[in-house]
Amino acid sequence: MRNLKILWGVIALLLLALTTVGYKLVQGDVSPSEDNRIAVNLNKFERNLVLKEMRNFLVSTQGVSEAITNKDLKLAAKLASEAGMDAEKNTPGSMLAKIPLAMKTLGFDTRQKFDQLASDAVKLNDPTYSRNQLDLLMKNCIACHTSFKILEVNE
Repeated sequence: MRNLKILWGVIALLLLALTTVGYKLVQGDVSPSEDNRIAVNLNKFERNLVLKEMRNFLVSTQGVSEAITNKDLKLAAKLASEAGMDAEKNTPGSMLAKIPLAMKTLGFDTRQKFDQLASDAVKLNDPTYSRNQLDLLMKNCIACHTSFKILEVNE
C-alpha cells in the first residue's frame, strides 16, 4: 500500500512538472507592455540573435523581391532558401521556452513560406506567382511586429 502511495506521488509530481514545462513552451517569458503588444523577455544575447534573424528576413525579402522584379527566379529561390527552415538550426533550444507559441508559429511559418517560395520559383518559373507568395509571407512579418516586441532583461 505504501508503495502505491509513493507511485501516485511520483506520478503527480511528474504531471505537475510536465504541465509546467508545457505551459512555459506555450506562454513563453512574456510581460504586458504599454503599447498593447506582448513583450518577449530575452537576455542580451538572445535578443540580439532574434533581431539579427529579423534583419536577415528583411534582407532576404528585399533580395527576393528584386530578383522577382528582374525575373531571375533562380536567384529568388536561392535567397528565399537561405531564409528557410535550414536557418532555424542555429537557434539555441533554450530560446524555445522563452518565445510564446504564437510567435514561434509565425516564425516557423515564415521560414516554411520562404522554402515554399524557393521551391515554386524553380518549379513554376512564374514571377507573378512568386510575387504573390512574397506578399503573403510579408503578412507574417507584419503580424509578428504588430503583436510582439523584444525586451532585453538581465538574468
